[in-house]
Amino acid sequence: MATLSERILGGPAGTYVDVRVDRAFAHDGTGVLTKEAFCEMHCEKIRDPQGTYIFFDHIAPANNSTTATLQAELRSFARARGLNFTDIGEGICHQLLAEGIVLPGEVVVGADSHTCTLGAFGAFATGVGATDMAAIWASGGTWFRVPETIAIRLTGSLEGAAEPKDLALAYVRELGMDGANYRALEFVGDGVAGIPMAGRLTCSNMAVEAGAKAGMFYADRETVGYLAGFGISATTQEPDDGTSARELEIDLSDLTPLIASGHRVDRVQEVRALAGTPIDQVFVGTCTNGRLADLERLARVLRGKKVKVRTIVVPASRLTLAEAGRMGIVETLLAAGCVIGIPGCGPCLGAHMGVLGEGEVCLSTANRNFTNRMGVGGEILLSSVATAGASALRGEITVPEAADVR
Repeated sequence: MATLSERILGGPAGTYVDVRVDRAFAHDGTGVLTKEAFCEMHCEKIRDPQGTYIFFDHIAPANNSTTATLQAELRSFARARGLNFTDIGEGICHQLLAEGIVLPGEVVVGADSHTCTLGAFGAFATGVGATDMAAIWASGGTWFRVPETIAIRLTGSLEGAAEPKDLALAYVRELGMDGANYRALEFVGDGVAGIPMAGRLTCSNMAVEAGAKAGMFYADRETVGYLAGFGISATTQEPDDGTSARELEIDLSDLTPLIASGHRVDRVQEVRALAGTPIDQVFVGTCTNGRLADLERLARVLRGKKVKVRTIVVPASRLTLAEAGRMGIVETLLAAGCVIGIPGCGPCLGAHMGVLGEGEVCLSTANRNFTNRMGVGGEILLSSVATAGASALRGEITVPEAADVR
């Protein structure tokens, strides 16, 4: 019997396969490099323009004239070749592809390491470099060594103030930042059914933080129902008894709010261990935790109260922002003293809209806390949305209440 990645790629683990790519994408950062590589190959025609996407999300709007010029060139390139082009303010590439585009069983390749997010739909989704993406533009396909699988078997259900982000931090802690190198993570077990699509996207998103090639959920009733909301008809994927290289068991009912510190995603401990640590900034957003469910949770924490530190909230997409406005979430966040940013990556990569100063500490719902990522000399702590919201209210690391989550 085969694992999900073996079924989609069409070969057993360890073999090399040539595959057609169903969705190929780059953004304003990697797209510039991909375009250069494509032109250096003396290529003119994109093999599959309908399945090729360019998103402006990383430094959008542009932060200086050099960036603006590069974006103008990439914008013209995409339009001239009939690519699916998404300009500033529409949202993060991974989120936009999750809004009724990526389907179960597809091969999705992006010039961004967090492409694994889209494995939440039962797709094989992974990131590549700009040169590999240029070759995909030219040929419409690529090759892979089919990865071995680590099965993350989930039991029980999330309780108290624990969220899917805490599950993601928990498995990265257990595996380590290189413990799943070139493996596919497959989330299986009875506990999966209780995790909504937004939470699955969060868990798949952070697979690469353990070194994984992909992070995948089997398409089930949750998946089918979510896609039906976008007018998409999909079928479920039934798990086989595929052979895993390793199995990691996690009882969801045992999880508590967690936090990553020390410039490593796998340096994870309970939030209560760092309670009282002063912070200067809170950032809620990114491809990890910028979805509607996340903003709704933050509003629940902050409603009727005021934050004590600068709190930046960046929705993952225009659709997310529009729904948050319709539901009164934006009004609640503004009343609490939050700043609402343009849909996109925001401060996550340290390019603009929230760069840290020397010695400042940011509590972020993003996926990486590497040295100097959000500003030279700044420190990043990673947490769930509820932990971020509770901490923003006190200006220090704070354990969230169960009522903030459920």
